Amino acid sequence: MAEATVVIGETRYAASIITGAHALRADEPAAAGGADAGPAPYDLLLASLGACTAITLKMYAEKKGWSLRGLRVDLRFRHGEPRGRVERVLTLDGDLDETQAARLAEVAERTPVTLTLKAGVDIRTRLAPGEGHAQALLDEALDESFPASDPPSITRPHDLDDER
Repeated sequence: MAEATVVIGETRYAASIITGAHALRADEPAAAGGADAGPAPYDLLLASLGACTAITLKMYAEKKGWSLRGLRVDLRFRHGEPRGRVERVLTLDGDLDETQAARLAEVAERTPVTLTLKAGVDIRTRLAPGEGHAQALLDEALDESFPASDPPSITRPHDLDDER
């Protein structure tokens, strides 16, 4: 199961992200009123898709014993479509024939994150119990430093444990 906690405080749009043992930062670009202190949300979405694509294709090629030394995944999100559209370009580095390269392109269409995005996902939003609960989480995160080598520990709301 994937989990993340995102906390935002007084700094305009900069958000601190904790996922597992990793600390990240997201922000809006200066043109949108942020400080550009991290990737914007759609950039993070594309990064997730790109990482899943690269990792899945590398695993697949290794399993098949194919010579895929590396690959590059370039992504662009197009907002102008009714549902939006992601354009993904794969650049393969290896001794692959046309059939193998075509197969990797097919596999890219079925990576876990690709399938999730294509199918859509239900999102349930609710308020944490207790009026001060969100403030306590925020205070805890902001009281601690935020270096990537020492991420803050954030306690998740207890009601999330009930859904596992």
